[in-house]
Amino acid sequence: MSRLPPLIALSYFEVAARTRSFAAAAKELNVTPAAISHQIKSLEEYLGVDLFVRHHRQVSLTPAARMALPELQEGFHALGRAVDQIRAYGEERLIVTVCAEPLFATKWIVPRLHRFYARCPEAEVRLQASLHTVDRVRDSAFGVTDLKRAGIDVSVRLGYGNYADLAPQRLMNLDLVPIGAPELAATVVDIDALRGLSLLCDSTLTRVNEPYGWKEWFKQQGCDIGTLRELRFGNGLLALEAAIAGQGVLLGSRNLHQAELCAGKLSVLADRPLNSDQAYYVVSAGEGLERPIARQFREWLLDEANIPSPGLAGDAAPA
Repeated sequence: MSRLPPLIALSYFEVAARTRSFAAAAKELNVTPAAISHQIKSLEEYLGVDLFVRHHRQVSLTPAARMALPELQEGFHALGRAVDQIRAYGEERLIVTVCAEPLFATKWIVPRLHRFYARCPEAEVRLQASLHTVDRVRDSAFGVTDLKRAGIDVSVRLGYGNYADLAPQRLMNLDLVPIGAPELAATVVDIDALRGLSLLCDSTLTRVNEPYGWKEWFKQQGCDIGTLRELRFGNGLLALEAAIAGQGVLLGSRNLHQAELCAGKLSVLADRPLNSDQAYYVVSAGEGLERPIARQFREWLLDEANIPSPGLAGDAAPA
């Protein structure tokens, strides 16, 4: 590096050699032609060789300049690529890509994101929603390789917490209770009354080998299942909208439907949670592979899960 002339002189030479004009080079670099001429002359003196043949209103390259120009241009391209990589690293280290089941992403993460940005104001969260975060079996094959292949830093998975090479942390239980529009509360005087209503089903939970739905809930209550009128929806968000519209009763999570319960759009119609072995777990690449911003987001998720929920009005508990 000590043998290199000043970088500014080399850059002026590259532009002047490429344009074959001191005036054009001056225009491109937003300097005066005199400044170009001065830098070229100092470079020629430093190298001890002429680089340009000066003609009236134009210049041409000497053999030495023609020989050096291609490699000099490649050198500048390499420098540019290196600077871009440094800049990209500086930007990407503050980007965290997160993936969760659609209902969880929409109803739990999004309303709280402003608190993460307050903690990490320079961060950029790229949130994805996918049903692929729901584990179908107890012994999931999902691991670090799958995270990296998908370009995910942090994933919230609905499953059993069995992951080959990850260190899952339990975020919250999957406690499902019958919820519906407040006007339905007056009609639900006991458990049997629920059987006469349209029962809304979030098909997300039917993706697993051990489903948790209305049949399991009624069995847990010791009720004869009989014939159930079930309306199935492709994901929890659709089922939630149907419940708000008064189209039936939904087995839903207090944690995920907190906003609607607090606003009085929904009420708990029977305070009897369905016991489930599934839960929401947060997973990431783990120690040594986890980027600092991913660790910060994972720790923030766990902190949020420990914040007590506000009281929910309008709950009913039929006998």
